[in-house]
Amino acid sequence: MTRRTILMFPDAGLKAAARPVKEFDKHLHELADDLLDTMRAAPGIGIAAPHIGVMQRVIAIDIPGDSGHSVYVNPAVEWSSAEMARHDEGSISMPGVTDSIERPASVRVRYQDLAGIEKTQTADGLLAVCLQHEIDQLDGLFWIFRLSKLKRDRIVKRFNKIRTAKEV
Repeated sequence: MTRRTILMFPDAGLKAAARPVKEFDKHLHELADDLLDTMRAAPGIGIAAPHIGVMQRVIAIDIPGDSGHSVYVNPAVEWSSAEMARHDEGSISMPGVTDSIERPASVRVRYQDLAGIEKTQTADGLLAVCLQHEIDQLDGLFWIFRLSKLKRDRIVKRFNKIRTAKEV
């Protein structure tokens, strides 16, 4: 298990779509462990492989108070509710800034586990938000691009101020 370097916005890797996983081997298990270690150290509650420069469709989620972590391989939303919900979102690739995003309140996700077994999971609340957020990342859609241009520009400006302050 290794903590990996996180790509920071505006790295081009955060805009690229990840490739499906085809090999369910020890390397995939190592990647899952590395994702969990990196996410927890960040700290965060969700991470997609592209956050660490690995362009594969793998996400890990660990919501405090839930029943432990989950790893989703090749996840896709197969159903989403008409009911919408707002939640503050952020990213380990853009630490220190958040904004409210509206998404479907519930989703059903089709994915494979680390052994390659097909599964589905229905989620609502924070888990639904995390799944949608990280699946967006796998598709090359960084979370701020769900905001209006005005809000996005403000977030980027705030993030750049935070980065500049840390460099001084």
